[in-house]
Amino acid sequence: MVKVVETVAEVREQVAAWRREGLTVGLVPTMGYLHDGHKSLIARSVKENDRTVVSDFVNPIQFGPNEDLDSYPRDLDHDIAVVEQGGGDLIFHPSVEEMYGKDFDFYTYVKVEELSSGLCGASRPIHFRGVCTVVSKLFHIVCPDRAYFGQKDAQQLSIIRRMVRDLNFPLEICGCPIIREEDGLAKSSRNTYLNAEERQAALCLSRALNKGKAAIEAGETDAAKVRAIITEEIEREPLSKIDYVEIVDWNNLKPVDSTEGSILTAIAVYIGTTRLIDNFIIER
Repeated sequence: MVKVVETVAEVREQVAAWRREGLTVGLVPTMGYLHDGHKSLIARSVKENDRTVVSDFVNPIQFGPNEDLDSYPRDLDHDIAVVEQGGGDLIFHPSVEEMYGKDFDFYTYVKVEELSSGLCGASRPIHFRGVCTVVSKLFHIVCPDRAYFGQKDAQQLSIIRRMVRDLNFPLEICGCPIIREEDGLAKSSRNTYLNAEERQAALCLSRALNKGKAAIEAGETDAAKVRAIITEEIEREPLSKIDYVEIVDWNNLKPVDSTEGSILTAIAVYIGTTRLIDNFIIER
């Protein structure tokens, strides 16, 4: 049965005991309300490590003042069941006070410049500072050999990899494929916000990306034309409102004019009031 702990000291004690046995440790950082995408990360960690820690913490410092911190879905009992099914060993479920001190007595943040300024960072200016700070803390608390992140949050994956490289964290960052519903919608905890009509409307994201990818595979190299194809398909859906449609260099996240290199094609779209993201990566 998976063990649930709430303090940094308990995590460190357990990991130290595993280390004395010569065991390797994988970490899957999450904000809880686990779905099949998270389950795939846990399964890969279990496959590649002797022990797996799953953090389950809705991180307040990555939410802006008008975002969905209070309404973000939470269900620890459900999460415990998912981690048990996936073969995880330990859930770290701290309080905000445990992570950031009593009365939020906290002053130190980690920020990756450049990579965090575009895409989601343009409309969520404090988001990646909050992500990098909490992930840095988790790396120091758990000291894993490997940590697992989903490609759905591609900008986050790129930023975390750069942070680990720049700050010499002694671990491997493992990116994992997007897990989708049968109809193509990328798995997300925020999908629960969608009513039946919005859920159907949300399919415009994957549909638009598929058209863009097909154009590239058919030989289209003009990034502006591919963006236009994706934009047009999303705008066919009346409930959609585009935040961004971007094609960037996968190595540095800067906009490109051509699709011929290694690229990330990423979109953020509001369906009603729910902001959803999706992407595809072509590595050459």
